[in-house]
Amino acid sequence: MSDRRQAVARKHLDKRLAMLREAELIAPPRGWMKAIREALGMSTRQLATRMGVSRSRVPTIEKAEVTGATTIQTLRAAAEAMNCTFVYAFVPVKPLEDILRDRAQEKAHRELARLDHTMKLENQALRRADIDEEKQRIIDRHLTGSLRRLWEQ
Repeated sequence: MSDRRQAVARKHLDKRLAMLREAELIAPPRGWMKAIREALGMSTRQLATRMGVSRSRVPTIEKAEVTGATTIQTLRAAAEAMNCTFVYAFVPVKPLEDILRDRAQEKAHRELARLDHTMKLENQALRRADIDEEKQRIIDRHLTGSLRRLWEQ
């Protein structure tokens, strides 16, 4: 994918995720499955029948949801049995562009720290303005072309 298309796709994805980031959804302490089931007035037996599983399986699934030990497939089946839509998403804590810029700044800082240290040892310390200019050049370089370089250690 070209750099331009990748940037447009990233911006579009960010817009779609912004609502979720701002929603600050906090799972109920006993899990979404149990909260929805109880809000619907549905017993574990009734949900088990609708899911096509044994009655004892529902509390096990509900506990597994809370601990993170269940599967997406199981949660999707439970949601469907309760006339719900199962939603699964990775929601960045801040806009994707900000994450990329922060990472580029981290890498630039590390690169410049090594360079600055070497230059000081040789009694050729860089001026603050030169360091800032070089840092911006490195950041810009990291943000153009393949972004995979950003995530290399």
